Amino acid sequence: MLKVDLNCDMGESFGAYTLGLDHEVAKYISSANVACGFHASDPVVMEKTVSILKENGVAAGAHPGFPDLMGFGRRNLNASPAEAKAYVQYQIGALWAFCKARDIPLQHVKPHGALYNMAGKDYALSRAICEGIAEVDDRLILLGLSGSQMRKAAADVGLRFAKEVFADRAYEADGSLVARTKAGAMITDEDEAIARVIGMVKHGKVKALTGEEIEIEANSVCVHGDGEKALAFVQKIRAALLSENIEIAPLAQIV
Repeated sequence: MLKVDLNCDMGESFGAYTLGLDHEVAKYISSANVACGFHASDPVVMEKTVSILKENGVAAGAHPGFPDLMGFGRRNLNASPAEAKAYVQYQIGALWAFCKARDIPLQHVKPHGALYNMAGKDYALSRAICEGIAEVDDRLILLGLSGSQMRKAAADVGLRFAKEVFADRAYEADGSLVARTKAGAMITDEDEAIARVIGMVKHGKVKALTGEEIEIEANSVCVHGDGEKALAFVQKIRAALLSENIEIAPLAQIV
């Protein structure tokens, strides 16, 4: 039976600002990427999020980003590989403390936003991220874009790598994500998004924005937990995967 992880970014509230439907979405996913305070979240939110994950049996992952609260970590930062490595280690350490306090393991690390997209094309940045992870705990899994430089860097450093695909994002012909500023970057039709997910998981293919079909591998499907229809979308994707006899399991059981 095919297995795939269903992941969601969580813990992205901050202070008085609430983002996402973490309590509800946690019932339907197998892994969560928890913001670590740089692009979103704060210590109180992190503690609450880890508690939610433990309550629902969801595997925890660190979601480190650039130090950019104002831009939600989506703005490119001209950081050196050494700086990026330190950012990643700092944020892993912060989340690890809450996981340790709640007695749940830290399963993986998924870079956030601009850090994720830049590392996908920049080997030196990917390598720095991987070295940062490995020095903290080389048992951690790197969750990154299928076919990106992160995959090569993880192999070179000796980290397990989980190949991620996106339910609601369009792809360029080279397998990279279409920039959010570009028309057609987001897949807004739920039925289309679900059909694309099934195609990526079962057949390893997806149609790029250019119209051509490209090859892609899926160990994990990312669904976003914010927005008005987020909960219904997560529920539908989970139901569709199960109806296709695809088992939903955390990354540690897949890679």
